[in-house]
Amino acid sequence: MERNHSPLPDWDRLAALDDASIPLLGTALLIARDEYPELDPGLYDVLLQQHVAHLQPKIEAIALSPLKMLAINEYLFDELGYTGNHDEYYDPRNSYLNQVFERRLGIPISLALVQMEVARRLGMPLDGVSFPGHFLVRLPVDDGLLVMDPFNRGRPLDVDELRERARPHVGGSSLDDQVLQQILHPASHRAILGRMLRNLHGVYAECGDWPRAVRCADRVLKLLPDDPEALRDRGLGYLKLEHRHGARRDLGRYLLLAPDAPDARTVRDSLIEASGDPTRLN
Repeated sequence: MERNHSPLPDWDRLAALDDASIPLLGTALLIARDEYPELDPGLYDVLLQQHVAHLQPKIEAIALSPLKMLAINEYLFDELGYTGNHDEYYDPRNSYLNQVFERRLGIPISLALVQMEVARRLGMPLDGVSFPGHFLVRLPVDDGLLVMDPFNRGRPLDVDELRERARPHVGGSSLDDQVLQQILHPASHRAILGRMLRNLHGVYAECGDWPRAVRCADRVLKLLPDDPEALRDRGLGYLKLEHRHGARRDLGRYLLLAPDAPDARTVRDSLIEASGDPTRLN
């Protein structure tokens, strides 16, 4: 296949873009290029377009949206073999889109992104859902929403299962229709990409890879400047790396933006540690 060095977005310009102007595929590959600097984004765009070209005649011959989506899912998950990595869920390769395309293994959000890109190129308005726990996708249909689980081969989820999945994340209480509809609201491109980066941050922080953890938090801030959670995460990572000036700046900013956060006292203790002198904060 001829190499096609398609341009990727510029990290320093993403914050100024409105959400619809942020390229989902391009920015996901930009995230991957941090880890794979020789990555050629054009290869994956061509691969994606091959998926679309294969499906196009079949999709055009189907009238109903749910059946179109079924055909897309059968091709991606059954024929091509994209699947959730149940055995090594926290392998960082599951979050780097080039690796997802090559290995056909991923986690819910990375598989959702492949599914969304293929469906959208086929004229299907498939959106992501920042559902608590596992990321989902949704498609408007005549009688409501078709909600699917990309981690489990695009399996449709009914209302009862959605409520049951959300229950542990909302204090164990049952969800009424209004709350469930709010949870199923389409995720913005910024939210999707930020969640991908936070997943990676969690993987790297868990194994003590602080340079990569800091990098992921920094990338979130390129998308969402002054995001409190990312400021805290980068600041704590800086502290692990003994970059005390950066730690003081980020942790101090976090406490200004989220003074009543549940972890404010713990973060304040870390800020004192970064300052090297407890009296400086009194």
